[in-house]
Amino acid sequence: MDESWKETLKRSWLKYSESKITVLGLAIVAGFVFLALFGERLVPYPEHIGSFVDFANAGGAPSGAHPFGTDLIGRDVLSRIVGSFRNTLLMGVIVLCISAPVGFMVGVIAGYNKGKLIDTILMRLTDIFLAIPPLVLALAIASVLEPNMTNSMLAITVMWWPWYARLSYGVASSLRTENYIIYAELTGVRLPHIIFREILPNCLSAMLTKMTLDMGYVIIMGATLSYAGLGEQAPKPALGSMISQGVKYMPEQWWLTVFPAIAIIVLILGFNLFGDGISNMLGTDES
Repeated sequence: MDESWKETLKRSWLKYSESKITVLGLAIVAGFVFLALFGERLVPYPEHIGSFVDFANAGGAPSGAHPFGTDLIGRDVLSRIVGSFRNTLLMGVIVLCISAPVGFMVGVIAGYNKGKLIDTILMRLTDIFLAIPPLVLALAIASVLEPNMTNSMLAITVMWWPWYARLSYGVASSLRTENYIIYAELTGVRLPHIIFREILPNCLSAMLTKMTLDMGYVIIMGATLSYAGLGEQAPKPALGSMISQGVKYMPEQWWLTVFPAIAIIVLILGFNLFGDGISNMLGTDES
């Protein structure tokens, strides 16, 4: 068994690493995960991640002591950017780990009962959510809740599950007439067994690929809510709020906006490249 797993992992890695650009994506993602876990111990000014104030160094340009400059109350911008990575990645993981299973169950139940009343109800509900622009829906939900990270994650989750419902619905509706599904029904196999042992494995590759690619979109959505003041609140750092505060002082204090924006761009690029590699490795069509 151990040798079999080793061979499987080796073949998977060889297929993933066929494109050097996807290896770069993996390196970027691994680097951000490392900084999210240990960055607060590595940054030059860990106390600046919180409510530290040093007006004597406020608005300082990039220098040897502060490579990314300082913000309006003297906090090191580099330290705060690194300090924001944990919550940024945590938001993406939690949103996708909730919305993907919820969407899967909705889609599978509807697809397995295609043509019945429950199919009509669930998929029309899904269509209603899909018809509303995602950002508008997320802003509407977040605006009526207390502005914090938890509620911003809730707002994004509410508008993200329909995409997974559509994905699993297509797979479930096509499999429901397969001979092995019909045989399982005739032999009295329970519905949970059919869903998790027969249908889920056929959805898993596409869903994992989509989740990887969606990390970048969730990060953008979270940064947008933070930019609008509906995400993580001060003094905790958030890339979107850092950009929002800095844009008022462009172009004189450009570092307040440029460096957080670059961090978002590189993070999204890394997950998109990583997702492409996962797609190639698993043989799915997501891109």
